[in-house]
Order: sequence, then structure tokens, then C-alpha cells
Amino acid sequence: MGLLRSLSSLRSDSLDLSAKTVIMTPMVHLLLLPLLFSIAGGKDLEEKKGPFENTMLDVPEGTPVPYPMHQFQVTHPGVNNFRLSGEGREKIKISRDGWLYLEKSLDWSQEEHYTIMVEALADDEVVEGPISVIINVLDVNNNAPYFNQTDYTAVVRENKAAGVPFTRVFALDQDDPKTPNARLSYSLVSQIPNKQHTLLFQINPNTGEISTTEEGERMLKAREGIKYGRGEDQSIETLKTKFDEYCPGNNPQSIPYEANPFFTCVERAGMRNADPLEDPDYTLIVRVQDLGGESENALSGNARVHIVVQQNLWFSPGPIIVKENLLGNYPMVIAKVQSNDPDAIYSLVQKERELKFPFQITEDGEILLTEPLDREDKNMYILVVFAKDNNDQELEEPLEIQVIVGDVNDNAPMCEKEESVFEVQENEPVGSLVGKLLAHDIDDAETLNAQLTYTILSQNPPTTPIVFSIDAASGEIRALRSLQRKEEQAYHLSTVGISLGSSLIEFHISSGNDGNVFAVETDGKGVGHLVIAKPLDYESSKDYKLQIDARNPEPLMKNLEYGRESTAFVSVSVTDVDEAPEFSLDILDVTVPENTTKGSVLLTVEAKDPEGKEIGFKLDGDTRGWLEIDAATGEIKTKDNLDRETLETFEVTVTAFEKENPEKSSERVVSVRLLDVNDNIPRLIEKQAFICVKKPEPVIIKAQDGDSEPFSKPFTFTFAHGKKTPNWDLKPIDDTAAILTLKKIPTEDKTFTLPINIKDKAGMGVTQSFEVRVCNCTELGYCYVAPADRSSRLGMGPTIGILAGTLGFCVVVFIVVIKRVNKGGKRKTLTEEEERERNVMM
Repeated sequence: MGLLRSLSSLRSDSLDLSAKTVIMTPMVHLLLLPLLFSIAGGKDLEEKKGPFENTMLDVPEGTPVPYPMHQFQVTHPGVNNFRLSGEGREKIKISRDGWLYLEKSLDWSQEEHYTIMVEALADDEVVEGPISVIINVLDVNNNAPYFNQTDYTAVVRENKAAGVPFTRVFALDQDDPKTPNARLSYSLVSQIPNKQHTLLFQINPNTGEISTTEEGERMLKAREGIKYGRGEDQSIETLKTKFDEYCPGNNPQSIPYEANPFFTCVERAGMRNADPLEDPDYTLIVRVQDLGGESENALSGNARVHIVVQQNLWFSPGPIIVKENLLGNYPMVIAKVQSNDPDAIYSLVQKERELKFPFQITEDGEILLTEPLDREDKNMYILVVFAKDNNDQELEEPLEIQVIVGDVNDNAPMCEKEESVFEVQENEPVGSLVGKLLAHDIDDAETLNAQLTYTILSQNPPTTPIVFSIDAASGEIRALRSLQRKEEQAYHLSTVGISLGSSLIEFHISSGNDGNVFAVETDGKGVGHLVIAKPLDYESSKDYKLQIDARNPEPLMKNLEYGRESTAFVSVSVTDVDEAPEFSLDILDVTVPENTTKGSVLLTVEAKDPEGKEIGFKLDGDTRGWLEIDAATGEIKTKDNLDRETLETFEVTVTAFEKENPEKSSERVVSVRLLDVNDNIPRLIEKQAFICVKKPEPVIIKAQDGDSEPFSKPFTFTFAHGKKTPNWDLKPIDDTAAILTLKKIPTEDKTFTLPINIKDKAGMGVTQSFEVRVCNCTELGYCYVAPADRSSRLGMGPTIGILAGTLGFCVVVFIVVIKRVNKGGKRKTLTEEEERERNVMM
């Protein structure tokens, strides 16, 4: 209690920084040094001392107080006080013996620098100074980054190009922007929902810009919504009219629109884009970390981004294949485009800027072909479509549409010469080459329309069998027997080249296959098999109506078109299956300090049931009983003290289950890592040792600390209060040990108790007693203990006699006391004779 009172008085009286003379007793003065030393952050006080001159100091913010910064050593012998002036005097103080210290911790965000003046006083008279002291406040990472909003909203179109930002999040950090403490890094924690375990979005770690991934560019789909035409009023009355047109049987006249659940559902679908918070398609959990996100000790903040996917009506319908010489009424519609702005004004140009351009576009976005095309004249056109407003400003990116002119077999093969003459020698062997017929077809060489087959129609003069043959593919003519001029001097052959049609059949799903869930596989023999290409999801789509077209890989011949018999419709109904709850995160990791208080929320586990059923949570595997989970909300809290030295990392299992059917459950492993705090001090492994007088050897002192870096080794070993002991020397030999050396041997056996202060790397530690006995040793190197005088020892008989006599004496005394008590009621006091008798017995 005396020490506590001294410390209290030390702070209130001895450290008064005014110019008034204070009284500091020698005891208080001695107490000041160890107090300041213990809070100096592990830095030797000698390093904090310096001459009385202009000084610049670097001091971290948020230090424990009182915190010693510097001690000025003056040369004038009469100095007995100091005086401060300048900035921060409510925080910065100076003691009578020249210690400049903090009474309140500094805050970098409030002030980065302090400039003060110091004067040395002798009985209130300035004898040295003033000198200037500049204190630079060093920023420490004590401010977690935070987003400027807790919830963001964004809208993204279908097929948004990957890597092109459509929104951005922004975070701030109050730490020094010139240090890594304020260098922020953004990351995507989770995407809700994520049923296919595929991230559709990404975030730029440096800028916080959010864009789609390549998968998101392909897979993002909007919910069905109300479409409005050009100039159409988007009021509630228009919506009612559209509802009556498309759902004539769902609104009895007796039910108001506002009470009809079908109408209110449609109305919400039309209004949902106004506020994504109400009904987002996706919610992203984003995180910001300081220290560039590169340290496990980085501080972090979180926010949510609620995203609505809107239909992207503006997309290229190409490539469009138009058969050449197509019959029909011109102009004919070959495609249609639609801007996301119903009031867009469309225009159409040709990319090649050629004179012939047989295309037009209507105000509704219909692309018209004005005349038949000829593939042999031009096989492809590139159209560029613009959507602009009334001020000729582009509303959308220009669309490029390829129009490919499909080939039809509208050209007959042609021989390069109308008549070809070949000569052949007599007696040529059978099979000799007579010549090769050359022909060609100007139809598309990549189709069967230009593949020729050669045939001999007639031979003159005729023979049986025929004398010549022709290769159907190459047109090579060969002799089938040896020819004699005396038999015939010339032969005339009539040949023909025939172009071939296609017998292969391909199957295409032309509509209804949203998300490319289905595919058709064919065996090449005219049989197609409808297969499931991606997992079905009842909650996403309950029904599919597929249109499957059977087509030849090559265009049909002129005047032929595919009919109804070349198209089939397949309806697929998806059956709902009770699925287990799904967690929003696949990986659940949490890192917390070991001194986290009881009842703190470490993590909130999120899960949803695909069918919308009520779910609960439970936690297993917590062998230490440190954690508990809220069965309703999924909050994981601490219910007991955590201890990293007992267990640094551990895992628990969280189960989300349907309350109606607990068998439907999902599990996630939560990995918990405890960060070390400096809650252990270095302690001596051995507290006793001995030194032999005749052969003195140094003693090795070892310590251990349950904490880890940076709160553990290297240790510093010093004698208490920084004093040097004349007869002992203490020096460190490694991070955890020191060597204790006896300088002068005492004249007799003696035991020394040495106060040794051991501190960890962070400067935390206490003084501990280490006992060293200096003694004469035996030949084996142990302290010698002289035997006691044998004449003073008693045998077994006398020892037993003494014990028996003692026991008998105790019995007699006990009996006398009992009797005295019984007689106490008759007389309260003892006579002088009885008193003497009692004294004799005792």
C-alpha cells in the first residue's frame, strides 16, 4: 500500500510541470525511474538521455501513459526544475529531473507535429535555454479502413463485357496516407447466390471497380420484365392494359388490380429496377484491408453491393445467313434490333462503304433486305446499326451485324473446253492414262454445290464392253484394253460433270434454351439425342419449351425451303427436389486476438434454403468450449476466454439445417486462428544455482515466454533498477539466456539472492529472484554439507521415552483443564495458591 501511495503521489505531485517549486523526496525519485523504465517500450533509458540542446523526437501515437520521451542533462549545477511553453502542454509534461514525458497519448490524426520550448530553472530563474523540441508523431495502424457506404446499389446489363467496370466502391482510412497503414486493397468475399460455385463478378484490388468476369459476361440473365415500345407511356394505366392483353384470364372484373397477386407481381417486376435494395439479383460482400492486404495483421472493413441484372435488348442478331436468289416479297425483314431506350432513333450504314447497299432499317429496329442477293457477286455484308436520341447523341455502342449470303446450287458445272482431244499410242498397256477432263463450278467451293462427279454418257463407235473409263472424282480417262489403229482410228466420248447435294443432318436448338442448359448430340445417322448440358435448377426455371430444327450443313437447292416437318418442339418440366440449405461462403476463416472479450461476435454465418424454408444452425467440434452459435441468426460468439498459448488454431463445424426436416443439412468448417497478445512475461526456467569456491564457473540463466513473435524473444537480462552489482556480472549469450559471473570469491559459504529483471522484445517483464549459493564442493562437484555432532544424537530408546513423557504431560493438563471448567460455575476466580499450582504445572 505504501508503494501504491507513493506512485499516486508521484503522478499528482512530483511530476508537476509548472514553474512552481515542487518537493520530490528521495524515495519518490527512486520510484520514478523504474516506473518510466517499465513503460518505455523496451528501450533502454540510457538511449533516451541527451544534452540540453535543440532536439527532434519521433514518438508513436497511442502509447501507454505516462510515456518517457527524453531526459535532458544540464551542465549548470543549480538546476532544480524545468519549464515548458508552446504546443500540446496539456499532453506533454516535464519532471523536475528533466524527463520529458507524455501525460496523454498522442493522436496522429489530430496533430502530426508539436513544437515546444524548454527552459532550465534554478529556483525559478532561467539559467539555461530556452531550447526547441520538435516532436514528430508517428502513425501506427490503429484505424481500420471503412467504406463510405455500408450498402451500395448497381445495375448491370446482360452480356456486359468482362473487365469493363459498371460500378465502384470506395473506402477511407484515417491513418497516414504516406505509409502502408493507409494503403488499401479491395477483395470480393462472397457472391450471393452462387449456386454453381462460379464467380460472375470481380473487383479491382486497387480501385474498387466492379466488373463482370468472363463467366458473368456469358451467364448473367435478367428476370423477365415488361417491355415497352417506341413512344409508349410507361404509366400504371399502360401496365394494366398490357396485363389484360397478356393475362386475360387472371383479372376478374370484381377484383381490383391492386388486390390481384398476379398484377402486383408484374408491377413489382416493372418497378424493381428503381431500388435494388428491395429485390436484388445478386449481393456481393466486399472487403477492404489496409497494409495492402498483404499482412495477416491487416485491419479490414466490409460492405454489401446489391446488384440488379437488367435485360440487354441491344445485341447483335448476327451473323445472319440469307440465301442467294431468295424468293419472296421485297423489302423483307431479315432481323430486328432493339435499344434499351424505347425512344431510340435507329440508323443503318454499310461498313465497306460500297455503292450497292440493299438494306434498310425501320423506326422499330427491323432490318429490311430490299432485293435478292447473289453470292457470286458478294458473299458477305457488314452492317453497322446506331441508336441515338433526338439530339443525335449515341444511346448505345454501335452494333456490327454480319450478313452472310448463303450459297445455293444455282450454277451448272462447266468444262474448260467444249471439246477436248487426247492422243494415245497403239499397244499401250491396259489402264494407261488417256487424258484428264477439266471442269469447274462457280458455286461455293466449301460446299457440295461445287463438288463434281464425272460420268461417260456415250462412246462412238459403241463397243461391248466399253473401251474407256473415267474417274468419277478426278475426271481421268483410262483405256480398259490395248488399242489398235487398224480397228479404230478415233473414239468420241460424251461426258458430264454433276454437282452433289447433302445427306448429313444437323440438329440445332433455335429457341427456349436459356442458359444453354440443353444440347443435342447426333450419331451422324440422322438421330439426335437431347441431353442435359448444365445442372437443372427448379428455383431458376420450372419449364422449358425447346424448338429443335433439323438442317443440312449445306444450303438447299434453288427453290427449296425447310418446312414444318424439319422442326420439332419439346417441352421439359423440372421436378422440384427438396435441397439442403446453401451457405453464402465456401470458405469460413476468422482471425481474432486471443484477448477477445466474452460475448464478442466473431463471425455471422449466412445460409439460405433454396425452397425458402426456415433453417437453424448448430456448432460442433469445439473441444475447449470457447464458442457458441445463435441457432436462429448464425452468430458465432465467444462464451469463454480464448488462449493462444493453449491452442493457436482450431476448427469447428457449423451445420445449417431445415427445421422441418433436420436431415436436410449442409456443413461448413470454420477455421479460427488466434492472434497473440502480450499476456505472458519471460520467466526463469531455474531459480537456483551454486558455484564452487575452488573452481568457480559462470552460471547460465535461461528464461521462456509463452507468447510468440513479436512479444517473445529476444529477452533482455539486467539487474533490477538498472544497477550494477560490484561482485557480479550479467551478460546475454543468446535470445533466451544470459551468463552470470562471480567476480570475487567470498571467504565463507554464502547464499546470494539476486534481483534480475527479464523483459521480452516488447519491453514487458518483471523482476525475479535468482538464488546462488557459493560453497565448497565435493569431488563430484556438489556443495559439501558437514555432518552434525554424533554426541548430540539420541538413541531409539531415549527418543521414545521423550515422546511418551510429552504425551502423558498433555493428558494431565487436559484433565486438569476439564475439571477447572466444571467448577467454574461455583467460583469464578482462582486462589493465589491454585494459580501458583497451575503455573508450576505449565
